[in-house]
Amino acid sequence: MPEVELVADCSRCFGLCCVVPAFSASADFAIDKPARTPCPNLGEGFGCRIHAELRPRGFAGCTAYDCFGAGQRVSQVTSGGVDWRAAPDRAPALFAAFTVVRELHELRSHLGEARRLVAGTPLGSEAELLDAEVEDAAAGTPVELAHVDLAALGARVGEVLACVSATVRATGGEDLARADLVGADLRGRDLRSATLRGALLLGADLRGCELDRTDLLGADLRGARLGGADLAVALFLTRPQVGAALGDAATVLPPGVPRPAHWSS
Repeated sequence: MPEVELVADCSRCFGLCCVVPAFSASADFAIDKPARTPCPNLGEGFGCRIHAELRPRGFAGCTAYDCFGAGQRVSQVTSGGVDWRAAPDRAPALFAAFTVVRELHELRSHLGEARRLVAGTPLGSEAELLDAEVEDAAAGTPVELAHVDLAALGARVGEVLACVSATVRATGGEDLARADLVGADLRGRDLRSATLRGALLLGADLRGCELDRTDLLGADLRGARLGGADLAVALFLTRPQVGAALGDAATVLPPGVPRPAHWSS
């Protein structure tokens, strides 16, 4: 299976994340923008005109966003290097392809972690085979991508990730999957080996928490306070989750997850 970048490279993208997603005026975005409409801050060369000032200008959501490498893949491979401005008739298919590939790349990112966690086991082999299937789907043409059943594929990946999580967490900790923990003070709570899958942790206080083998798949960490928290071996933590949270120099992150530039020192 060929190696595919799962990290964004904006220099090789046609600004797809500035066009395809919709967003509404909120704490994360200063304006409303419909889907498949260029952001007014998108420049002629597909760069952001206010990139250095996104957060103070009210676009914190942009700094947390990550396409998992789908942008450059769709721009340079799927579209053959032809951008949507030069070929507006191809724009709808290109935008649709970006949406699908972005989801597939995120699945591959999780499967890559799963493979490392249970390498050399039957479960690891299952994750590897499924990873190859997801990659085959992502390599499709715009027409083929339009027929990918993301829900079905995502469900199958979710089942494998759940098995990997249970294996790694062993005896397991507290079950807080999909719990409403908005604004909760979780300091001092034993969250080791817990599952926080899909939990709402907006503004939650996790300062100083040890999230050892804690499953954070799909947890909403927007505004969560992670100062001094240890997430070195947290499970299925993504760059967008970290970018939406509030950490500091004492926050420990897993290898490969960079410290956001906006985090306080």
